[in-house]
Amino acid sequence: MAGQHAEMDQVIEKLTDLLGKRCTTAEAVREQHGHDESWHFPAAPDAVCFARSTEEVSEIVKVCALHKVPIIPFGAGTSLEGHVNAVHGGISVDLNEMNEILRVSPEDLDCTVQPGVRRKQLNEYLRDTGLFFPIDPGADASIGGMASTRASGTNAVRYGTMRENILCMTVVLPDGRIISTGHRSKKSAAGYDLTKLYIGAEGTLGIITEVTLKLYGIPEAISAATVCFPDIEGAIQAVILTIQTGIPVARIELLDEVQVDAINRYSNLDLAVKPTLFLEFHGSEAYVKEQAEQVSDICSEFGAQGFAWTTQVEERTKLWQARHDAAYAAIALRNGAQIWATDVCVPISRLADCILETKKDLEGSFLIAPLVGHVGDGNFHLSFVIKKEIPEELAEAERLNGRLIDRALAMDGTCTGEHGIGLGKKKYMYREHGEAVDVMATLKHALDPDNIMNPGKIIPDQAAE
Repeated sequence: MAGQHAEMDQVIEKLTDLLGKRCTTAEAVREQHGHDESWHFPAAPDAVCFARSTEEVSEIVKVCALHKVPIIPFGAGTSLEGHVNAVHGGISVDLNEMNEILRVSPEDLDCTVQPGVRRKQLNEYLRDTGLFFPIDPGADASIGGMASTRASGTNAVRYGTMRENILCMTVVLPDGRIISTGHRSKKSAAGYDLTKLYIGAEGTLGIITEVTLKLYGIPEAISAATVCFPDIEGAIQAVILTIQTGIPVARIELLDEVQVDAINRYSNLDLAVKPTLFLEFHGSEAYVKEQAEQVSDICSEFGAQGFAWTTQVEERTKLWQARHDAAYAAIALRNGAQIWATDVCVPISRLADCILETKKDLEGSFLIAPLVGHVGDGNFHLSFVIKKEIPEELAEAERLNGRLIDRALAMDGTCTGEHGIGLGKKKYMYREHGEAVDVMATLKHALDPDNIMNPGKIIPDQAAE
């Protein structure tokens, strides 16, 4: 133990020589970097380094690699599965000061940014170019964090996820080398696709220091709509038919009656407390009107009521802000509570079965758990409203979460559509991927033989050994 402390002291001394006051062991800063927005108990790093360039990240990694000290990349801290918790101690590398937009090429519909750039910052910068970046996970997440967790969100049904919208990245490897995973060309057949390897790697294979993103033209017109249903099955069937009909809806979100009640209270809305769809349409003025009318007709086939749509910016903003605040609305349902947020994704043909069976589980539980989802691509979320200091509540959330994941996997789905694995879902990896997990572990060991890059995440313990 004394030897380990001496080793860590040497690392911190070297990093302080490199960064000055941007390497800190202050307890408050360490505590802040020891947790995300998940239910997992915090685990603070031994020190936090604030990097400002790819070269600095490389030097930090080289010092840690020499002493085999863990490294945990840190962005906005908005992840939901314990991704940034320093479960083995080590150095948290905070990338928030790497927040420059390095290049925008309107003619090529792409840009290159540093990892600390926030998505709202990027879209504000792009506004005058007539372009925007569509991936919207709700939180004002950092681009590097979104790449690392393969984020998506409310626009994914039309624009895809981070996986489809990254052209290439600059990455610092576990030994400190700096590589580019590709180039700006729209396609390439040259070698292994390293870009895809690092999207969703959650900092376990290296640290992302630059990201080149696809951009899109801001639509001429945008309209938003709400519509409620007498039951959740009708809402789901309307979603399925809308997708199968080929209507290019930009967003299509489902909120169950528990979530609607929560956001009514939290965001001062007056929606009917019934299963409800939030929708958004992009295109010309005539086309968004046509899309809204088509979806209204489909919804009416399933007993929908009160289909209302608007192109007013203020009304649209209020609606989507309420949707993005759904987690905070859930927390507000119970004083002193937190949420255990989880998600799964299934083929859209199995979405109704998966949600209805999940709702039956919830009806038999003593926990409150609002349901909301990006159901246009088969992805939905539960937020268990718990007090994690009460063991019975943690156990019940664990039980319900396990049943949810078993159900999704049995339907040829995944244990997480967008939250990622982190700490929380490692134990489901073999169930979902089988021997492919061993291939992942082999890749991890080949690139990071000393297991210093965000250790304890993604790869189950038995595969990591």
